[in-house]
Amino acid sequence: MSDGGGGGSGNHLVSVQPDDLKFQFELEKQCYCDLKVVNKTEHHVAFKVKTTSPKKYFVRPNTGVIQPWDSCFIRVTLQAQQEYPPDMQCKDKFLLQSTIVPPHTDVDELPQDTFNKDSGRAIEECKLRVLYISPASAHANSENQALAGSTQSPDANSNQAVQRLKDERDAAVQQTQQLKQELDMLKRRRPQKTDHGFSLTFAIIVALIGIVAGFLLNFSLSSPSAE
Repeated sequence: MSDGGGGGSGNHLVSVQPDDLKFQFELEKQCYCDLKVVNKTEHHVAFKVKTTSPKKYFVRPNTGVIQPWDSCFIRVTLQAQQEYPPDMQCKDKFLLQSTIVPPHTDVDELPQDTFNKDSGRAIEECKLRVLYISPASAHANSENQALAGSTQSPDANSNQAVQRLKDERDAAVQQTQQLKQELDMLKRRRPQKTDHGFSLTFAIIVALIGIVAGFLLNFSLSSPSAE
């Protein structure tokens, strides 16, 4: 973890998601954002969350110990505000500190200087920005996503219908060919005295199969254009 963000890579103790704290800001209403902190080591790691505006935010838990390869969630709640910030911009910052502690350390047993750099401990820090999102922007984004999904759905359905009709047409053609082969084999096996009558029956069956195959072919070619 570095000072630049919380994505987490390399040999960092923990990773933090998301990289920024995003709050859907509404007047006189609380809103919250959840952080996921993952311990990426075989050690017990203690963490502490600090902010430049402690009176505006409620952080639980703000201190904790994560077991090896485990994770925890931190909920940051923005207290109800009485006015909008200028241009919906927020200068508040959060800092998540993490350090290795002895195995089976309880959060209540952490020394007071656990996150003090002067104590000689190796402490990693992750800075998190705060972003305010207006309800109108959030609503517009959800509508755009829904609109994008609805405009894509007909195309997907049309492609599926076309493919299904092609499959049915190919199956009908294949079945016709198979029936022709079976009829040819039967014709060769029939006694010579019945060849005349069998030829007429064969011609009628083949004609019916051709009509059915032609109907399926025309239906499969005309249906996509009708959509």
